[in-house]
Amino acid sequence: MLFLIEFGNAIRDFIEAGGQVLLVIGILIFIIWLMILERIFYYLHGHRQCKKAALKMWHQSEDKSSWNAEQIRQAMISRVNMALSNNLPIIQVLVTLCPLLGLMGTVTGMIEVFDVMSITGTGSARLMASGVSTATIPTMAGMVGALSGVFASTWLKRISRRERLKLEDRILLERH
Repeated sequence: MLFLIEFGNAIRDFIEAGGQVLLVIGILIFIIWLMILERIFYYLHGHRQCKKAALKMWHQSEDKSSWNAEQIRQAMISRVNMALSNNLPIIQVLVTLCPLLGLMGTVTGMIEVFDVMSITGTGSARLMASGVSTATIPTMAGMVGALSGVFASTWLKRISRRERLKLEDRILLERH
């Protein structure tokens, strides 16, 4: 229990040191990872059912070589591909926002530094340190969130592409 209290205090101190923008970045990263975990869960469980349904529909079709059959095959693959790549563009947009919010945190931190300088009339490093901290912590958090999100979304896109190609190959093999 003491560990949780200390952990909570450390997070609170970190957010206070980084300013309000850091809280927004933290919420954004949390949303990104919720969406990434949803996609992973879909790939592990939901995709199998969707793929089985598409293959079952293809097996039940008697005509597999006409123009109509080709259009049906393309539509089935397209439906499965849409389910596979659901939310990936949203994840990519949110990942792109992370460094931009980090930059906004940098700007707000530097404004704080300039405020301290204008109020005190000096360039005291001690007085400016909190503003510099407020400027650098959101930048770092935005970059960390963006990097982890880029790696995860690239991996998810690769899985999506691979699963679509597997389905296409499987249907093409059963076509003849």
